[in-house]
Amino acid sequence: MNLLAVDDARAAMLAEIAVRPIERVPLGQSIGRVLAEDIAAVRDQPPFAASAMDGWAMRGADTPGALRIVGESAAGHGYEGFVGAGEAVRIFTGAALPDGCDAIVIQEDARREDDTVHVPQVAAGHYVRPAGGDFKAGAALLARGQRIDPWRLSLAASAGRADVAVHARPRVALISTGEEIVEAPAVPGRYQIYDSGVPAIAAMIEGWGGLALRARPVRDDFEAVIEALSRAEAELIVTVGGASVGDHDLVRAAAQALGLSLRVESVAVRPGKPTFFGVLGDGRRLLGLPGNPASAFVCAEMFLRPIVNAYQGAASGPATLAARLADDLPANGPREHWLRARLSYVEGAVIVRPYGDQDSSLVSVFALSDALLRRLPGASAASAGTVVEVLPLARA
Repeated sequence: MNLLAVDDARAAMLAEIAVRPIERVPLGQSIGRVLAEDIAAVRDQPPFAASAMDGWAMRGADTPGALRIVGESAAGHGYEGFVGAGEAVRIFTGAALPDGCDAIVIQEDARREDDTVHVPQVAAGHYVRPAGGDFKAGAALLARGQRIDPWRLSLAASAGRADVAVHARPRVALISTGEEIVEAPAVPGRYQIYDSGVPAIAAMIEGWGGLALRARPVRDDFEAVIEALSRAEAELIVTVGGASVGDHDLVRAAAQALGLSLRVESVAVRPGKPTFFGVLGDGRRLLGLPGNPASAFVCAEMFLRPIVNAYQGAASGPATLAARLADDLPANGPREHWLRARLSYVEGAVIVRPYGDQDSSLVSVFALSDALLRRLPGASAASAGTVVEVLPLARA
């Protein structure tokens, strides 16, 4: 088979992906969705100078001294009058700074006697949050292509947005194949195993903003695989297992019966060499992943995540960072290798330690890992301390 380099394979896949249509959703339902519009501030935030602490508002020029208390300013209920020389207003955190005032004395530093408050010397601006201190009217707050998380949602809310324009979630049909696969809570036979790949990949898709549509596992039967592929109502079909060319690997042949045009025949990656991608006769895209869980998960990070992102107009490339090796590594072979690894942080440096057993069937090792370490084809042996490229994995 024709093996493509990882970056070339990803580029060939992404060339076949069109951004999904735009829809408006309530802001509270936008978590995980990708913005299809820019969001700008419609007014200053805060829209008025405000107190950063509970205390007293006055003119800095009147301090130190004994000031006459003329009123109160609370959050949502400001003091409407003008504060003149020798006067002060009781004020609370977040409340508007009254007209005429330019400083705050915190309550711990003041002493009240009836209608008078004794304050120390402070400068103008002391504990005052200026109008527009967070952002100014017209400021660019969020840009299209950004994914909404709780913090970005808060920023949009602070700009008065009740809804946002986002790209429609791509529908991704997930199909696992193989006589050995059984779904819990069914009791597996002597030569069967529980399906650990599809549940995890479904969760990945949902976390990336897609809509995962799970089908029941399909046995190793040519017509059954064709039927499962035909029934999948989705922009993208992802098969797990049966991606290679063995006697029991039927996905490619079944897809070819449905008019498959291959764009990626195989990938020079370890694990995950059998991964393929193409377009069915009716225009649906098909990504074939290997059945071994580690192979499927690595290739989901390498290819499926960028595809799901591309459907939503988000940045599609894996976001890697530099780290230092904790241990020596041997030279790499002819395929790009992504090793499951663990990150640690020592004196500000990111340290990566790959696990010793990289067998592609081991789910337990993936569950322990929080990064993938990239080894380029033909990379020479690397000693501890060498700077390498790692892809952090989402971990709580």
